[in-house]
Amino acid sequence: MDNHYIYIVKCSDGTLYTGYAKDIEQRIAKHNAGKGAKYTKVRRPVTLVYSEVFETKSAALKREYEIKTFSRQKKLQMISEVN
Repeated sequence: MDNHYIYIVKCSDGTLYTGYAKDIEQRIAKHNAGKGAKYTKVRRPVTLVYSEVFETKSAALKREYEIKTFSRQKKLQMISEVN
């Protein structure tokens, strides 16, 4: 069974970006090559600071949406709790 991930990266300007991927390492490489999201393209390099794994794409996308509604402070708190 495939794994599905949501992740948060910290951009070079200190902002946070939340996304979905099936392969996190490959996705981070795409972001840093300027071929990822439009948002991260001008904020490179990005650094992975948080991730979660899910068994289904649906569950991962629901969680991604939920995290995107969080305040920056709440995201930073999530990140600090795993690091």
